[in-house]
Amino acid sequence: MPARPPRPRTRKVSVTVESAARTAPAAVIVAIDGPSGTGKSSTSKAVAAKLGLSYLDTGAQYRAITWWMITNEIDTDDPAAIATAAAKPVIVSGTDPHAPTITVDGLDAAGPIRTQEVTAKVSAVSAVPEVRALITQLQRDIAAAAPAGIVVEGRDIGTTVLPDADLKVFLTASPEARAARRSGELKGVDVATTREALLKRDAADSGRKTSPLAKADDAVEVDTTELTLDQVIECVVTLVEEKRAAK
Repeated sequence: MPARPPRPRTRKVSVTVESAARTAPAAVIVAIDGPSGTGKSSTSKAVAAKLGLSYLDTGAQYRAITWWMITNEIDTDDPAAIATAAAKPVIVSGTDPHAPTITVDGLDAAGPIRTQEVTAKVSAVSAVPEVRALITQLQRDIAAAAPAGIVVEGRDIGTTVLPDADLKVFLTASPEARAARRSGELKGVDVATTREALLKRDAADSGRKTSPLAKADDAVEVDTTELTLDQVIECVVTLVEEKRAAK
């Protein structure tokens, strides 16, 4: 019989697959604070969308609880009444920067929370310590659950809500620039009236005893007065990428 041809030799090849976690950018928590009209919302959403992060508008949560108080006829000039009712509404915030949502007791509140009535009363409601304690815990829980990281915007994020945030940014702008931007958003309201309302809101937010509007000592301040929105976004994106690279 003819000899059988030798069997081809085989060898085991081990293949190492890099895990997604090893190649993905480091999770990062970004706190963006500042008064109204500085571009916080537009900047925060755009930065989150560009970098694949979650997004949270904390101001919307305070507006949501204020709207609930008004709807349920709670006296918003009575801190005790607000404190007693604070735990009743169920507020849920969607964190997709492309389509952020907010519901109160299962109802879409995105439109109702932007009315002038809510705007006029949100400072009083948000100044109540019991309200701030509940909403602050909600914000911390949301930030902790964000898998890739999150951009959280508000007025006390870097100082109170997330004092250990990887990056803290404080946006500022002149009262005139802020009023012009905000009056453009609120049709039928002139710049002078808007400026007065913004300064009144600043005084209330900065002067409240619980978690006042303030710049964290380690925050990067960005004056947006002379900058376009795209320039502000690029500035913050660069700051975030630097923090990611350093982690």
